[in-house]
Amino acid sequence: MRIPTDPSRRQVAAWLAAAASLAAAPARAASGDGPPLADRLAAYAHALRFEDLDTGTVETAKVHLIDALGCGLAALDAGPVRICRDIALSDGAGAATVLGTDRRSSPELAAFANGVAIRYADFNDVYVGREPGHPSDAIAACLAVAEAERATGRELIASIALAYEINCRLLDAAEVTGRGWDHPVYCLPASALASGRLMRLSPEALTQAVNLAINGHIAMNQTRVQTLSDWKGVADAEATRAGVFAARLARAGLTGPAPIFEGRAGFFKQVSGPFTVDVATFGGEGRPFRISRCGIKPYPAQVYCLTAIPAAIDVVTEAGGVDAVQSLRIDTTHLGYVTAGRDREKWRPTTKDTADHSLPFITARAMLDGAITNDSYAPDRLSDPALLALIDRITVAEDPALTAMQPKAVPNRLTATLRDGREIVRQVDDVPGFVSRPMTRDDVERKFRMNAGKRLDPLEMRRVLDAFWTIDERPDLSGLLALLS
Repeated sequence: MRIPTDPSRRQVAAWLAAAASLAAAPARAASGDGPPLADRLAAYAHALRFEDLDTGTVETAKVHLIDALGCGLAALDAGPVRICRDIALSDGAGAATVLGTDRRSSPELAAFANGVAIRYADFNDVYVGREPGHPSDAIAACLAVAEAERATGRELIASIALAYEINCRLLDAAEVTGRGWDHPVYCLPASALASGRLMRLSPEALTQAVNLAINGHIAMNQTRVQTLSDWKGVADAEATRAGVFAARLARAGLTGPAPIFEGRAGFFKQVSGPFTVDVATFGGEGRPFRISRCGIKPYPAQVYCLTAIPAAIDVVTEAGGVDAVQSLRIDTTHLGYVTAGRDREKWRPTTKDTADHSLPFITARAMLDGAITNDSYAPDRLSDPALLALIDRITVAEDPALTAMQPKAVPNRLTATLRDGREIVRQVDDVPGFVSRPMTRDDVERKFRMNAGKRLDPLEMRRVLDAFWTIDERPDLSGLLALLS
């Protein structure tokens, strides 16, 4: 079935209703009987407007945008962020501002450099479906393309909500980590569709953007096992770069392999296994958007480690100090164990990227310092003798009961055996910023000031915050990112 080049909302709604029956018939979808998933995602993206967003969703999109920019500012001096920024600026010309400067590059390279900054500290937002991910990574693509296309603030907000919806719904649909792939594979269609929507592409061109983005850019999960490299903070930014470039290629008329999900050698067959996605249930027309289920991190650490931090602080406080702890057992979820507690490298992390994905390191550092901050991963903190001695008293195990609590919670349970024979048990299921405990504007501004304090003075920060809280009133984004230079 083909979609009219410029369908009315009624036509799109009718077409989506017919396509929704595929959710109950994966065999028919796999055999080609009905619209492919890429076409259905494209139809949804083409139809979505700012007016379809409720006031709560608009506010939440601003919250995640401001949080992402603060995370990006905090990481500007990191080596990998500088490398990627320098490469983007060497392009010499373009229409999209590179974060931390008043200079511009091409939309795809600006999205790449800004995405690395947003992601690098592992402090940006998180979503936990069957697969965890960081939907705010796509914000870099939305900002770059919106500026280049002279889009309005409202169009930017709608594109952010769209990118989150696509990414999160796919993260809900299938886990790819256990099959050896990396979660940025879902950022590819999200970035391509959000970028293409800002470019005002037709449904057919949006489908081609999805096809092009996915086919040549499937990421391997080696990024997140054993010793973690600089690429851990770059992988999602590469997905956003690929998504923006795919949308540009599709606008020029290039086609991509199809059906990209259901084909004989497509995504289902090669990467995820078969799954169904009911696009008719996506956000809009009174249905909630997935961005409302995304969490804001209170600590710069991998999601499966977050709840271990307050538990660790409680344990050491009750014990009366670290020296009183003879041994510590961390019970965690399946993915918490696989990604942060299984590999031997997690007991002696030599890179910041390994340390912020290490349950032993993060727990021990929190017990010693009473917090986890951006400074917790400095080189001298990695080799601290007191830290290493404490890590050697820690074990990590998977608890199926904790795994069963996902995705509503990401729990960790700490059991400390003290030298006097007492035992202290602390289980924490969520932290401030999670869906059950959302951050307020004041909370988000406090985190932004913490992240941006080394880059902007108080008056500059107030000017930036006011500009982004009212971004939906702006006719275009000219000069907006330059406020952060």
